[in-house]
Amino acid sequence: MDKYCKAIELDKILARLAQLCSCEDAKAMALAIEPARDLRDVRELMQYTVDANTLTNRYSTPSVGAVENPAAALKRSEIGARLSPRELLDVGKVLRAFETIERWRRQLEGGQTSLSYLLDSVVALPDLQKHIADTIISEEEIADNASPELADIRRKIRQAGAKAREVLDKMVRSATYQKFLQDNIITQRDGRFVVPVKLEYRNEIKGLVHDTSSSGATVFIEPMGVVEANNEIRLLQGREQAEIDRILYELSAQVGGCAASIRGSYEAVVELDLYFAKSRLADEMHASVPAINDTGVVRLKKARHPLLDKHKVVPIDLSLGETFDTLVVTGPNTGGKTVAIKTLGLLTAMAQCGLMLPVADGSTVPVFKKLLVDIGDEQSIEQSLSTFSAHMTNIIRILDEADGDSLVLLDELGAGTDPVEGAALAVAIIEQLRAQRARVVATTHYAEIKMYALNTDGVENACCEFDVATLRPTYRLLTGVPGRSNAFAISERLGLPSDVIENARTHLSGENARFEDVVAQLEGTRQELEKERALAASQRVEAQRTSAEADELRRTAERERERELERARVQARGIVEQVSAQAEKLIDELDELRRQKDSADFSERAAAAKVAFKANLRKLQDLADPVTRKNVENYVPDRPIKRGDTVRLLELGKEGTVLSAPDGQGYLNVQAGIIKTRVHQSEVRLVDMSNKRVTVNNAGVSSRGVSSKATRDVKTELDLRGMTSDEALVELERFIDSCVLSGVPTVTIIHGKGTGALRAAVQQRLRKHRNVKTFRLGTYGEGEAGVTIAELK
Repeated sequence: MDKYCKAIELDKILARLAQLCSCEDAKAMALAIEPARDLRDVRELMQYTVDANTLTNRYSTPSVGAVENPAAALKRSEIGARLSPRELLDVGKVLRAFETIERWRRQLEGGQTSLSYLLDSVVALPDLQKHIADTIISEEEIADNASPELADIRRKIRQAGAKAREVLDKMVRSATYQKFLQDNIITQRDGRFVVPVKLEYRNEIKGLVHDTSSSGATVFIEPMGVVEANNEIRLLQGREQAEIDRILYELSAQVGGCAASIRGSYEAVVELDLYFAKSRLADEMHASVPAINDTGVVRLKKARHPLLDKHKVVPIDLSLGETFDTLVVTGPNTGGKTVAIKTLGLLTAMAQCGLMLPVADGSTVPVFKKLLVDIGDEQSIEQSLSTFSAHMTNIIRILDEADGDSLVLLDELGAGTDPVEGAALAVAIIEQLRAQRARVVATTHYAEIKMYALNTDGVENACCEFDVATLRPTYRLLTGVPGRSNAFAISERLGLPSDVIENARTHLSGENARFEDVVAQLEGTRQELEKERALAASQRVEAQRTSAEADELRRTAERERERELERARVQARGIVEQVSAQAEKLIDELDELRRQKDSADFSERAAAAKVAFKANLRKLQDLADPVTRKNVENYVPDRPIKRGDTVRLLELGKEGTVLSAPDGQGYLNVQAGIIKTRVHQSEVRLVDMSNKRVTVNNAGVSSRGVSSKATRDVKTELDLRGMTSDEALVELERFIDSCVLSGVPTVTIIHGKGTGALRAAVQQRLRKHRNVKTFRLGTYGEGEAGVTIAELK
């Protein structure tokens, strides 16, 4: 990495990126990243990161583990060498990583992404991976079932060992031999079973002496009775090792046959690991995707230095290359000038490395072929260079390299020498860099450079705001406003005598004093305007809130009015149904009388019908007044009437089934045959139906409480993050329909920031939706550009 990138601390960002990588080769790739210089390359690198971040948010990150590069083992296997169990286990670990990637890839939905070619390059070899896993247990152990021959040999070894141990067990338990033994145990020397014998009794046990203890008091003898069994074990162990070598050669040959595929898949896995690490770094920084251009235009919104605490750093807005190509940043020491220009340089370099940036939506950065930086104290004792000389050496090199594709960052330009000469030299350097068409950002304390920026087209002042009342910087970068060093104010607040300060003022030139006064007036005016703007913004928010509340109250009143009208319509419909039923009953009775007019008792029947008609007429008149209800009998049911009960309608003389429990006014809905009516509970009588099954329209009715879609909680927030545009639009349609049916006035749609494609698709659909009145992006505290607030009709 060149010295300029180190000066803006790009190496520290890459170190953070390396820590997020899983495997060592990916970490090495991360540390070796250099900013791309071509627009197409930068956009391609950024797209890799964006696609990795999108896939991570939707499907999580595939875990490849700390795989090691199998290149050496693959090369040896290709030339026919036998790989050790350790090498084969490492290859198996790599193959498991391939399987993990392939399983993760199978769950992906949607079309191709920029990472598809890498995912397609990872080819799993499940048979080889399983063969290695089943064969090798550890670096020192091969599984018995690695081959039938190995299993048979080891079975025979166990049998021979058991035979030898049986002979020795009898010996150590024998009273005859126990007095000769140092310990009643069986041990091994050089892979042969032996017993520890006291030195003075070594001639009492016939056998071969294999070893002596360190004290010399014990000899380890292989009794003649187990020599043959031990010899057989030795022979079998030789066969065992030969079989293990054969198995390892066979596995190594299989690995060698797949070496090219494994090598290519491993390289793809390492590259994928790097891109997913970039995605994790973006999530840590709460980063977004900037637009990439080749016009030299920088527009950073709410940019944060990624190495500072994200909870404490003050975001800055910074632009360059549109109406001005040079920015002069002024202000007091520790005010944030150096951090501001480092933020610009670092974010530009990060974007050219394919990293998402900690900035707000709408930011854009260009691709610079050269990033030239002079920041910090580069005094060199070895080279006999003073601070000023070191800076000049750097600036001479920068002047030699700068061109129209360069971004030049100069900290404390002209410092370290006589102020008059330093200021003049600084102005000359800026003019030369502008003549070479470079983009320049410089920090300074010199009033002459501030005046130069005020009087020169294409050069703009900026300052890091400082609160003199508290002696604390606010770290806000204000473009278009020259800053003050505030040396007198700071010194006075720190306790420097006022007469010393006044004496110092007399030594200022008249021109400098007037300039500082003008800057002070501008600063005071700006702060007043800031306060007015903040007050206006808060009042606007309050007005919007009040307006929204009024609209909500109006909509609530409208909904209540509609509900009352609907209630009245239902009640009127019930009255009409009852009147119609009563009228039909009267007509039926009249028809019956007409058919019986020739019978003997016709007069009596006619008189009775007349009385009944008058009684029914009075009932119809009562129905005309739905408010007044009479309950002459003062009837009280044995228990409260509930849904599913069978009741008798007094007016109709029919039985019916209760469809709903009585409401607050005592009305209930009843189904009597094909007639559905609404009556007061005083006009019905509860019927004992303990032995009957109650049905409504041939369907069983449960007495449990009924819940409906209208009474369930309705969500007012929809989260579309991680979905494709097509999936999101289907969910959006369903969500809006549900909210409209439930009377929800305002909904929140979460689509995230990301590339902005999902947000654009959502807002395009909302713009054409028949049930959407208005919509807007979220404000601060609502999610900003990550959410859309929609008002429904």
